[in-house]
Parts: sequence; C-alpha cells; structure tokens
Amino acid sequence: MAILDGKNIVITGVLTDASLAFGIAQLAQQEGAKIVLTGAGRGLSITQRTAKKLSSPVEVVEFDVTVDEHTISARNEVQKILGRVDGVLHSIGFAPAACLGDDFMAATWQDVSTAMQISAYSLKTLADAFVPLMSAGGTIVGLDFDNTVAWPAYNWMGVAKSALESTNRYLAKALGPKNIRCNLIAAGPIRTMAAKSIPSFGAFENIWSDRAPLGWDVNNSAPVARSAVALLGDWFPSTTGEIIHVDGGFHSTGA
Repeated sequence: MAILDGKNIVITGVLTDASLAFGIAQLAQQEGAKIVLTGAGRGLSITQRTAKKLSSPVEVVEFDVTVDEHTISARNEVQKILGRVDGVLHSIGFAPAACLGDDFMAATWQDVSTAMQISAYSLKTLADAFVPLMSAGGTIVGLDFDNTVAWPAYNWMGVAKSALESTNRYLAKALGPKNIRCNLIAAGPIRTMAAKSIPSFGAFENIWSDRAPLGWDVNNSAPVARSAVALLGDWFPSTTGEIIHVDGGFHSTGA
C-alpha cells in the first residue's frame, strides 16, 4: 500500500519541472495520490504544459492568491474534480526585486506588502479555499527557508518567510480542532527558477555542502519531496505547528 493511497492533494507552485513542487507532485502520484495543480497569471499556461510531464494526467486550476474571487472559484473547481481534499501543498513565494539584494532599505511598503501577501498571507488564503473541502480532516504543508538568522541578499523575503512560519503556528492552533495539521519544511537551497531570482544564491550553495553534517546536493530535490509526501500522508498524525528541517543538518551547526 502506497503512502498516499486514496488521498486527494492540491499542489501549488508547479511552474517548470525544476520546481520543488513538481518533484513533490511526481512523488505524490507515485505514492497513490490523485492530485490537482494550481497556476496563476502568465504562469498558468506554463503550469499546464509542465503538468503534461507528470506520469498521469492532471488538471490545472487557476488560483491567483491576490485575487479574492479565486478563493471561491478555485474551491469550486477542485470540488468538481476531487470532491474531498485531504492535503494542500503551499509552494508560493514572490518578492519584487527591490526586496532582494544588498540594500535592505530600498524596498517600499508597496514592495514589502506584495512579498508578504504572496509569500506568507497566502498560506491562510489556501486554508480559506480548501479547508471547507477537508471534511475528514487533513494536512497543509508549506515550503520554507529557515529564518532564525538574517541571510545575505535575502532581505524582505526573509522577513516574509518569518511571517510564514508564524502564520503556520497560528493556523495550526486554529485548525487543530478540525483535525487539520499545518507544518512547514525548511529546505536547504535547491537550484530552481525561484533560486535564480535570489542575488548571491551561489553563496548559499558554497557554504551548505561544507557545513551540513549530512552534506547537501543543490541539484537533488528528492529529500524535500519525500519529506513533503510523508507529511501529506498519515504518518505524522500528532505533529502540527512544526518546522521540519530538510537541509542536511545545516541549521544545527555553528560557523
């Protein structure tokens, strides 16, 4: 019996087959899940093309987390396709260019508010959309980057990730009585399209493999995918509000 047999999973954030979410979608299918992908804006057609690379046909639903109407329309479309939802993957993040780089002071509130809405508040938006379909309980899993320290060039995206971590804890508290778990995976750096938008990403790559006790391969997203699939299943029934590090142990070491 596969770990996600009989599970219906909504997966956000698939753009290309290099996306972390694509690897999770691929493994979720292999482990028995029926999945639906979401896409937004100009990336919707790219997600639709990428969906064809999965082993089984998958429908793509439009869901822009900055458009209020999509919360209801996406829910209705997913209900038609899946009926019940058992799990949701949050793999959504964006920050304007001014929020990243060497100048922390350059970003305006408009820049920062965009980063916060898309990268942090969107976790609650996904809950608004799909919790009504979690009639038998379920799980929400988000992809994170540990922000207990300040990182070079990450700047306001780091602030947004910290907000994501706090949002996760409060959602866990709010949704626990519905038997819905909320957890994040703090992944080490992986070479994705999103990573290319981060200035000095190479600096992360260089230190990670040296300091992570288990080592780290920036080209291998499989450890993240396996961890996400485990959380989307039933093997962590009493874990919620948690940040699980999948980073080779980097977070546990000093300079």
